[in-house]
Order: sequence, then structure tokens, then C-alpha cells
Amino acid sequence: MAADEILQAPDERIGGVMASELLAGLPERISHRPLQWAETAPDRLAVVDGEVRWTYTDLAEAVVASRDRLAELGVRPGDRIMLVNENSRALIGLLLGAAEMDVWVAVVSARLSAQEIDTIAEACDPRRMVFTTGASPDAGVHADRYGAERENDPRLGEIAFGPLREQSQPEPVQVEGKDQVATLIFTSGTTGVPKGVMLTHRNMLAVAAMSGGLRSLGPEDTVYGVLPISHVFGLSSMFLGTMYAGGTLLLEARFDPARLANVLEHEGVSVLQGVPAMFQRLLEYLRTQDRELKAPTLRYMSVGGAPLDPAVKTRIEAAFGLKLNNGYGLTEAAPTISQTRLHSRLDNTSTGPVLPLLEYQLKREEGDGEGVGELWVRGPTVMKGYFRRPDATAEVLTGDGWLNTGDLARLDEEGNLYIVGRTKELIIRSGFNVYPPDVEAVLTEHPDVTLCAVMGRAVEGNEEVVAYVQLAPGSSVTGDELRAFAGERLAPYKRPSEVIVVEALPATPTGKILKARLRNLIKQGSVRG
Repeated sequence: MAADEILQAPDERIGGVMASELLAGLPERISHRPLQWAETAPDRLAVVDGEVRWTYTDLAEAVVASRDRLAELGVRPGDRIMLVNENSRALIGLLLGAAEMDVWVAVVSARLSAQEIDTIAEACDPRRMVFTTGASPDAGVHADRYGAERENDPRLGEIAFGPLREQSQPEPVQVEGKDQVATLIFTSGTTGVPKGVMLTHRNMLAVAAMSGGLRSLGPEDTVYGVLPISHVFGLSSMFLGTMYAGGTLLLEARFDPARLANVLEHEGVSVLQGVPAMFQRLLEYLRTQDRELKAPTLRYMSVGGAPLDPAVKTRIEAAFGLKLNNGYGLTEAAPTISQTRLHSRLDNTSTGPVLPLLEYQLKREEGDGEGVGELWVRGPTVMKGYFRRPDATAEVLTGDGWLNTGDLARLDEEGNLYIVGRTKELIIRSGFNVYPPDVEAVLTEHPDVTLCAVMGRAVEGNEEVVAYVQLAPGSSVTGDELRAFAGERLAPYKRPSEVIVVEALPATPTGKILKARLRNLIKQGSVRG
């Protein structure tokens, strides 16, 4: 492959200062900025969680109390805790409290299956597992399986702490935020080899400060907090972006279009971030209810986490009467790599220019005249690596800091980035990452399944999961039965929309599926898909 020239996104003014100055002034820990707001604006509203409303003073008190409680329970600086959660004030207090004592937090969705939770726990090797049981019945189910003890915290509500794991040993504590890991986000969970993305404090603060600043996020903003904080989009951009700017985060554990319609009309929401499917569900709800969309205080809306279809963009903008911003990133980049700017025309589906000061290059095949190449990036948002997975880290991250995104991209004449395909098999379903090996591993557990290939299938504004399976001779199991089998073992967003039984999958003598050939067969109609 021939590398395109190495480019660096220019320095840019963000919120009155240059991006270089902004990055130079970042605090060392993700908890420092919210605690600073508690000193300078103590009575400002920080978090709304149902009927509970925290000022920044309340938030600071919860952070300190969480830090002290973790220490009482034997959690030490450099330890890891695994926080099984849904969006809640408990999650925020514990996450920032852990940051104050240099504890790594593996933020894990409570919606994952028992098998997925168990696999991540083995890979994470946490000192303790913590569950936000008051905010999530699913977290409660997992807590009971692990024998966690529940307690009612006066600030956080009900939470549960798993037994102390004496064998878990701490990692060295680093003074500087660019070196100290803050969070672990696991990118898979059922294959037996999950990858924990190590994001440092600086990784996430760089996104919070720059991405938030580029959308003019400020203390007067109320942000709708429905994106899962267990996923990097919700964690760095939505949650930490709001806290960095001193705004108000209106938390929601799960998306409900009726609830969103009411919040937009009555709760003063000014910033709405989501995935395309979320906006589509809202518009479908309004249509079926013959209800008018009212969002009198909304000034900014954006999507990420999934490809943006032009028709979907047009419908959303028409309904809201606002331009829809777009962005691109991945977990390993904390996540933002590019985003549209407020002053841009926004008349296309580009993901905007690369973030200020990030270096990037397109590695193209020799003779490629289309300008499309594999996107590589380097800069303050790029992960430290995969936890205890040096071989996997070396596959995507060079020794001098270049991250291979695995995505194919091109640039237009104005410097806007377009993602045109993926060199890896990642499926993005409603903003959630689905890795085909995770689903394939579950389906091949069925005794009648000989071979399995999982792919993404584009639907309007989204992707769905489709599995092709080859059965053992004489088997009569149906695709629907296999769907039910997988459904019991996978998180809802990973479950196949369709399982298609085929006579034979194209494979090497060793059983490796030839997915490129399978795709060609599907296009030719030789395999239904």
C-alpha cells in the first residue's frame, strides 16, 4: 500500500481560544473540571435524574462520598472496578469518584447477557464489581448472580457491591493524565477474547473539550442524556462534554420516543445527540400519534454512531426545522475523529473536518484514482492500547502512535471527511457496535450448526445483523429456532434480524468462511439474503 501524504488538521478557534491552548490547559483527571464548577458555580444545575436534581455542589459531594466508599471497600489506586450500569446519577458519582482515586473503571452495559458479562469480568479482572441496581433491573439480575450486597446510598440510590477479589492486582499509577487510564471499554464479549480499550484521562478530556466546544456547549445548555454512558459516544461526548462545559445533563436510562417528545416540549433541552435510528423512531411516534413536534429551546442536534442516509437526514431536518450535524469516530479514538462545524453548509452527509490538530492519512492501493484510502489517525484522542492484549494492540496501533481505523474514507475539496466503507467487519446497529465473531460464536454453540457467517445488511438509516448458517447433515432446525437460541444468549442489539439456512457456505478446507465469495453469491441471487 502507498501512503497518502500525512496531513494535520489546522489549529482552530474553539470557544474563544485556539485548540492548541485548550489542549494545553486540560486538567489531569476527568473529575477535576466538574469539581472546579462546584467551586465557581456551586448552585448551577448539573444533573437531573428523574425527580433528583443535583447542583454542582451536590455532584461534588457525591463524587467525594463515592471515592471514600470505594476506599472503604478495599479499592486501591491503580485497581480496576467493573461498573455494570445504565444511565443514572449513581453511575456518574462512582465514575468520577473512581477517577479521583486513580481507579480504572470498566463501564459495562447492564443490558448485556450473563455470558457476555462473565467473559468481560474474566478479561477485566476487577478488584470489585459494582452494579447500579436502583436504576436498572438488569443490573440487579447480574448483581444477584455475583452475590453482590445491596445498599441504599443517600445520594446515589441503591447500588450493589460484589465481593472483594483478592487476586486482582493494581496497575502502576501515572501522574500525568495522558498516561493514566481512566476507563476500559470492551469491544466484544462472547468470543473468549474481549478487547478492553484503555482510554486515558487526556483521551476523553480532549474529546469533551474540543467536540463540546465545536458545538458551542456552555453552562446555559441542557443536554438530553439518553446515549448509554457505557458506550464511548455517550461517555466522552455527551456526558463529559456537558460536565466540562458546566451544563446540565438530563439523564435517561433508556430511549422512549414519547418521553423524548415530552422532554423536548417542556424540559428546556437545547442539545440533542443521538443515532439516526433514535430520530427515526421519534418521527414515527409523532406520525402515528398525529402529534406535532415541539422543541422550542432546541438549538443543536447531531447524529453519530451509524451511517447517515441522505433521505433520513432530509426528513429529520424538515421535522425539526434545524440542520442536522454529523460526526465520525470509534471507541479506540475516544471516539471523535471528525465532526461538522456550526458554520458549515451541512448540505451533505459528510462527517465534517477532522478535529483540530489531529494528524491523519489515507493509505491507498497503488493506482487508486478515486481518492479512497484506509484512514489512519494520530493525536491526543487515540487510545493507549488494549488491556493485556499486546498482540491485538500491535495489529491496529503503531509504535509511534498511528491508529488504523479500519475504515475507508475520502476527502472533498473543502476537507470534509466521508466514510465510504469498512475494511473490518464491524456492524453498527442503532449506534451499538456489533462484532460478527461475537454472534457467530453463539450460533456455532448450537449442536446442529456446522458453519456460520454473520454480516451487516443496510436498511434505511441503520444496519441489521444477518446470519447465514450451514447445518449438520440431517438437521431440521429452522432459522427461527436459531434466532431464538441466539436471542437467549446475546444482548438485544446483537441478535440477528434473520438467520438464513443454506446448503453450503463457501469455505476453505480449514473451515474459514470466504465472506467475499459469500457476498458475491448473495448479489447473484445464488444465496438468498
